[in-house]
Amino acid sequence: MALWQYGLLFSTALVGGALAMLGEEQARKQLPTLLSFSGAYLLAIAALELIPDVFGQQSNASPGLFLLVGFFIQLLLEGLSQGVEHGHVHVHRQARYGYAIQIMLGLGLHALLEGLPLGAGAAGAMDVGNHVHGDHLLFGIALHKLPAAFALGLLLRSSGYSTVFVWSCLTVFGLLSPLGAVLGEVASIDPIWRTRILALVVGSFLHISTTILFEADGSHRHGISVQKFVVILVGMLVAYFTAH
Repeated sequence: MALWQYGLLFSTALVGGALAMLGEEQARKQLPTLLSFSGAYLLAIAALELIPDVFGQQSNASPGLFLLVGFFIQLLLEGLSQGVEHGHVHVHRQARYGYAIQIMLGLGLHALLEGLPLGAGAAGAMDVGNHVHGDHLLFGIALHKLPAAFALGLLLRSSGYSTVFVWSCLTVFGLLSPLGAVLGEVASIDPIWRTRILALVVGSFLHISTTILFEADGSHRHGISVQKFVVILVGMLVAYFTAH
């Protein structure tokens, strides 16, 4: 991976955290729009690029099984992160540090895992038909990290943690996906396991993106506003035109 790619993964977490610091009320208003766009982009990239990529590589890698495993791993991690990945902000006033550590553990493991195929892809894991799909995964992760960091910063700030502690958590969160990419580059991962790791990440993306879109109405009336519908459509169109 190039230096700018590591920088992109790290900076999106800081940008998302900075947006959360603008003001709690304003931040909460902007979060659904950011989530709707990122969820639509993630789902479209998964359908258009990543799933065909995974199933077009190693037929003996059991990609379908590992995609399902990735889906359920994400389901378990959200028990720790409390759904911060898809914008849930469960504020605990005057919470102890154990609560923040629990959130960071679930969110951090997910961030580390999603960075692994980026590093493994540097060795050619995402080259299919002479077309490199790694950038689509990179941008999908970056767009996902922005609202996730937004929600993380808002949750920690609203729960009463100090500014220094909040920025420390955001910095760690920003570093974990680049760290996963580094591990993917330096580790000797054979092609079958590179495919399986990518399938795990795609499974987690499917869980996150579909959860975001199912909750896009925000009112649990099985409806969706015109604004959010347009944002979702734009997210999918951006994915389509960048993938072709």
